[in-house]
Amino acid sequence: MKKIGAGFIFLFVMFVALSTTAFAKQPYSSYWFPEQLLQWSPASDPDAVFNRSTIPLQDRFVTDGVNAHATKAPKVMALSALNSGTSGVPSQGSDKFGANTFTYWQYVDKLVYWGGSAGEGIIVPPSADTIDAAHKNGVPIVGTVFFPPTVYGGKFEWVKQILQQNSDGSFPAADKLIQVAKYYGFDGWFINQETEGGTPADAQKMKAFLSYLESHKSASMQIVWYDSMTKEGSISWQNALNDKNAMFLQDNNKKITDNMFLNFWWKDLKSSAEKAKSLDRSPYDLYAGIDVEAKGYDTNVNWNLLFPDGQPAVTSLGIYRPDWAFNSAESMEDFFARENKFWVGPNGNPGNTVSDQAWKGIANNVVESSPVNKLPFITNFNTGSGQKYYVRGQQVRDKGWNNRSLQDILPTWRWIADSKGTSLTPELDWSDAYYGGSSMKISGDLSHNNATHLKLYKTDLKIEASTKLSVTYKTLNKPSMKVGLAFADQPDQFIFLNVKDKTAPDWTTETLNLTPYKGKRIVALSLYFDSKDTINNYSIQIGQLSIQNANDPIKTLPAVRDLKVTQSDFRDGIYGDARLEWKPLDQQMKQYEIYRVLPDGSEVLLGATPNHVFYVPEMRRIDKETLTALKVVAINGRYEQGQASSVKISWPAYPKPIAEFKADRTLVTPGESVNFTDLSTEVTEEWSWSFESGSPAVSTSKNPVVTFNQEGIYNVSLTATNSSGQDTIMKKALITVSKEAGAVRNLALGKPATADHACGDKEGAPNAVDGKVTDNSKWCALGNLPHWLQVDLGAEHQISTFIIKHAQSGGEWSGFNTSDYTIQVSNDGTNWTDVVNVQGNSAAESTDAIALVKARYVKLITLKPTQGADTAARIYEFEVYGL
Repeated sequence: MKKIGAGFIFLFVMFVALSTTAFAKQPYSSYWFPEQLLQWSPASDPDAVFNRSTIPLQDRFVTDGVNAHATKAPKVMALSALNSGTSGVPSQGSDKFGANTFTYWQYVDKLVYWGGSAGEGIIVPPSADTIDAAHKNGVPIVGTVFFPPTVYGGKFEWVKQILQQNSDGSFPAADKLIQVAKYYGFDGWFINQETEGGTPADAQKMKAFLSYLESHKSASMQIVWYDSMTKEGSISWQNALNDKNAMFLQDNNKKITDNMFLNFWWKDLKSSAEKAKSLDRSPYDLYAGIDVEAKGYDTNVNWNLLFPDGQPAVTSLGIYRPDWAFNSAESMEDFFARENKFWVGPNGNPGNTVSDQAWKGIANNVVESSPVNKLPFITNFNTGSGQKYYVRGQQVRDKGWNNRSLQDILPTWRWIADSKGTSLTPELDWSDAYYGGSSMKISGDLSHNNATHLKLYKTDLKIEASTKLSVTYKTLNKPSMKVGLAFADQPDQFIFLNVKDKTAPDWTTETLNLTPYKGKRIVALSLYFDSKDTINNYSIQIGQLSIQNANDPIKTLPAVRDLKVTQSDFRDGIYGDARLEWKPLDQQMKQYEIYRVLPDGSEVLLGATPNHVFYVPEMRRIDKETLTALKVVAINGRYEQGQASSVKISWPAYPKPIAEFKADRTLVTPGESVNFTDLSTEVTEEWSWSFESGSPAVSTSKNPVVTFNQEGIYNVSLTATNSSGQDTIMKKALITVSKEAGAVRNLALGKPATADHACGDKEGAPNAVDGKVTDNSKWCALGNLPHWLQVDLGAEHQISTFIIKHAQSGGEWSGFNTSDYTIQVSNDGTNWTDVVNVQGNSAAESTDAIALVKARYVKLITLKPTQGADTAARIYEFEVYGL
């Protein structure tokens, strides 16, 4: 951790804590239904400013590629779900290391931020961090407008709402889509209309809508149409460009959309290419889709139809769900390995994709692009995620994080490690870093016999008189390393610059003068490793690689102005969060870093952003502190920290505890034990339990285990105490001890069940009581909240426990687990009594034991069916236990 005042000048701003009505709340990325879109404005959306990208689309270039088979003409469009759900996506990353930090931008020409569902919203702009990462790499990124099939909850009224047209010919929804893209800073929309029920008139209206979008958007914005709706208005995937769908791409001499994504079952792409040419459109405006969501690089693709040997590519390539690599991976290391095989093939070398495997990698057919065409160029090999965070080699955070806004330009070629022997192994590594969360590690046994030339970056950088190259590294061995440069006049030849051959156990930077090469253009950047003596277990970390002009006027940044807390909130007296805002600096800057100053004066990084707003995630109070200082430091283009501004939040009075607990069972046989779990607020310092007829009868343990030997019905109480006071809760008749308790069973199994709604015929209420959690046997409900599921037990029973198996139990994403729910019981099916109220569940399976109650009917009410805003309930099993 850093000590406060380490080379900074501070601008202090006092802040008195806002009232608890000024809820800060985590800002989330946007998603809408059509009616919500039409009502949206940045002024009315408190999260809007957090969802803006601040990084403009960078230029990039394509030259001859490293793969002899690959060509430049075809483009690649990736439809990728970069986040696990449409809702619940934090605007500026999160405290999780595991995230889909996609890094193979060099093979993608357009990225579609895939999302949308009938339960969350069908209009989904990209999250700000994905826009930032895409733009750094020169890749346009577009949002999704997804009209789902009716079987997945689609409503044709949503199509009608989008196609609403004013008397002056304008389309309000199109104007909103353009406004959203401009405000958030992304590059267009992918329109996917798969909801059945359209007519020829609807198809003509859709064409007019698309034409309006095309003619009113900026020249840099792009509209992509998916091959689904035809000119008849029906949903009929053509898997081609033909007379049935061509009007959505081109109408005589008028462009309707920029591109079309062809559905996956194509067999004759040549006819589509010819059709495009007949419309005076490039065949590369068409993207032949492949669906890799289920099998990734094991997907069977007839590549020769798209990329015929010895001939030009027929169309461009569209890839649906390459996020398979993340979704199928068991770890981040596994994710990066799967991504590497997906994009560059089983050899792990984009220049050598020759293999007997059918999947040779996208690099086999498409030439890599690069945005490394201007100075300064600095990379810390930061993937945009980490288990820790480092600033100039000093650890400033010890917890996981992800934020794609912070991702660096990563090596163009992963990996080309040329050697006459067994080459050293390069990899991106999260165990150590110079700046950010990762570095590049090169390891193996090194000798002159396996000298390794590691080609890293395709570049187009002009050397000036003051241009210098720096490499920052760490190794317990001698570095045995040179820096390689290839120039435009001889692109296949490298000159090598020596790095001092001295052991560097700490981060060491060596700067090399490039003045002798003034006027030349660097077209490739590499590292070369060689040793006269054999070095077993050689290993070196490369923390930073930079090329910059020493005379460039990059000044130390001043402190940000007008730093303020716009909102704050406190929970249980010991947790607090805040929203910060400041005036953005006019000078060239890379990002802002936000630190928390701890009571001992050390600092911990909370996060970083290129934006001028930041959400401070919920912090835990330390040692009853009364004030907490938050710092904002601007970072310039050389990753140098500027002056710091500080603002303070004031904590409320330290609270007394609130007592609460639960038992794992409430109906037991004599001699059985019950596990009690303390649920009191975290400020509790002492516990005092009382168990009527229990053994022990009293306890001061936090989570005691108690045995009940005699039949009867017994009370349990808990007093929670701290220095500010105490609180007591008594649960009467909680524990029932009976010899009959051994006959407890699932009373709901196979019983009649009804519900407010079902997602389809195969996802009805009976699935929740069929005893199965496999084969996707679940009750699913869409529509307005709350959803309810009712079970008739057939007769009055004594009920003690409920077990709910939520979405994750059936193999779905944990974000779909039910958050808030109520369970009611009734004897007549009309008059109901609440027996369970749960808020904030996140578990895949929840157990709620209650004091014994008699009832025939049981009702589960899902008030918040997921962890986010998805309104679809997903219950794989609802079990009711009793006698």
